[in-house]
Amino acid sequence: MAFKPLHDRVLVRRVESDEKTKGGLIIPDSAKEKPAEGEIISVGEGARKDSGELIAPAVKAGDRVLFGKWSGTEVTIDGEELLIMKESDILGIIG
Repeated sequence: MAFKPLHDRVLVRRVESDEKTKGGLIIPDSAKEKPAEGEIISVGEGARKDSGELIAPAVKAGDRVLFGKWSGTEVTIDGEELLIMKESDILGIIG
């Protein structure tokens, strides 16, 4: 993939949710919400302080993360739907 986010932005691939509930009910496509869980594909170099010092990102490529429902901007790169978001939109790392 020939895309590298800038500054404190990250590129995220959504992780698809299960087709069934824990109770065994099948969820139709019309009732599914977009998952708020994803895998980090690429990370920018980090934000900068007012002094110019670089703040290293807390996430890295391969991390599974949770993010807000309305976080990020949807883009299509190489035919794949991905999200570009600021690192501050990430709520936490899973695992």
